[in-house]
Amino acid sequence: MKITFMGAAREVTGSCYILEKEGVRFAIDCGLHQGNREIEKRNRNLESYDFESLDFILVTHAHIDHSGLLPAAVAKGYKGPIYMTEPTSDLLDIMLLDSAHIQEMEAEWANRKRSRKGEPDVIPLYTTADAELTVPLFKPVKYGQAIEPAEGISVTFKNAGHILGSAFIEVEYEDEGKSTKLVFSGDLGRPEQLIVQDPSLVDCADYLFLESTYGNRVHKDEQNTLDELAEAIAYSYSKGEKVVIPAFAVERSQQIIYSLFLLYKSGRLPKDMPVYLDSPLAIRATEVFRKHPEFFDEQTIGYINNGEHPLDLPNLKFTLSTDESIAINNTPGPAVVISASGMANAGRIKHHLRHNLWRPGASVIFVGYQGVGTLGRKIVNGAEKIRIFNEEVAVNAKVFTINGFSGHAGQDELLEWLEGIRDKPVKIILVHGEEKAQDALAELIRERFGFEIHVPEYMEELTLEPGREMAPVVDVAVARPRVDWDFLVGDAENLFAEFRKRLEDVKDRPWTEQTEVRDRLMDINRSMVELISEM
Repeated sequence: MKITFMGAAREVTGSCYILEKEGVRFAIDCGLHQGNREIEKRNRNLESYDFESLDFILVTHAHIDHSGLLPAAVAKGYKGPIYMTEPTSDLLDIMLLDSAHIQEMEAEWANRKRSRKGEPDVIPLYTTADAELTVPLFKPVKYGQAIEPAEGISVTFKNAGHILGSAFIEVEYEDEGKSTKLVFSGDLGRPEQLIVQDPSLVDCADYLFLESTYGNRVHKDEQNTLDELAEAIAYSYSKGEKVVIPAFAVERSQQIIYSLFLLYKSGRLPKDMPVYLDSPLAIRATEVFRKHPEFFDEQTIGYINNGEHPLDLPNLKFTLSTDESIAINNTPGPAVVISASGMANAGRIKHHLRHNLWRPGASVIFVGYQGVGTLGRKIVNGAEKIRIFNEEVAVNAKVFTINGFSGHAGQDELLEWLEGIRDKPVKIILVHGEEKAQDALAELIRERFGFEIHVPEYMEELTLEPGREMAPVVDVAVARPRVDWDFLVGDAENLFAEFRKRLEDVKDRPWTEQTEVRDRLMDINRSMVELISEM
């Protein structure tokens, strides 16, 4: 079996693995690349996928970084079945249309700028029509139900406990007379996570493709998470300002509502503080959640049977229209605003940040992973000012990062999940993670289990042969994104001016503050010199 890593290789987005064996060619996931400009250029490298020759596609779950290129595949000629669970099918029915609308709007915005410069138009990555042609290809399957999408290949979806309907996928086939089993974790959830059931266990595997998003981090427990959320709300409520929460429309928004429900029950959410779910996609996704209580965990079912639905709140308001969204920031007083996108790089959340980020009494709560190069990552990393809609906005709001909401297993939870594998050793391929997280997790797995571990690169080809070492084929020039020097040099004068201003601002402050700023700038300077010397 040959596998090509089309994404989620030393990065967290763009999940797609193309497998080939004896004339059968198929993909597991088909995700959108998200992050900085160079990473997102990979979305345009569609010819390398050769979608038209795929026999079938398996989708682990509905998040766009695992599914967002499906309409592009259809636009490029893919006509085969797309297998997924029923909740994933229902969620993607709305999510892909939303994603297509974003692609069309971004192309329209870019073309307005390009036309003023006399440059040719760009076309959307895909259109609403492409998304509409994709949905009829969905083939829902049940957890634990073995299917045979091609002769000699058996596929089973099992509960990954990440979001509603998420799955890890087991692929079994004969190779040289020996049964071989590959397991693709997708995004693995956490035990005791709100709403969804705990992840199922893997009994055995020859090769395990394991996500590593938080391979170097242990998450906080539910109580600490609720305490931090309550602290942020109390802070802004006391100052009459708003709490802004960038949240992914699917699962994370519903988790936040659930958590606010728990705070409301315990008296820690003020009853006169409105809560806005300001994302049409999140509102529609919440309805999909309500449609599938059979996938909820026992705690959630218990609340529902007691007449208390955790996705209901007396002060919860859904804002579908643009006018309703605008009215939130035109209305004085405290409020909780949950809006997409979760990395703050698109959607209504950017408007809420522009209106509130500069306010000293406001709070911004990040409740999920922030990709490299995204607006959210810049704020989390301590930026003092950021640019939103070509306007410089000061970061005066109090910034909270609450990792306990993560739908991804933390380091300890990944290791605990691996304990369930009976037949050992197994070969581990670490995917869906950044380099530091993968290095830390790889070291711990080797120490505890002694498993052979491989960390693939983007566009790497890896042949899996029983009883033989893994022999990857990598084009390093393709694997690592090129530095966009034109962009960096074009902005260098502005950056230099920022440095000069920063030094001017601190010259009359205590020597310790001056030293701290100078040391930071010198570190940046040394890093730039090292980078240039390596070229």
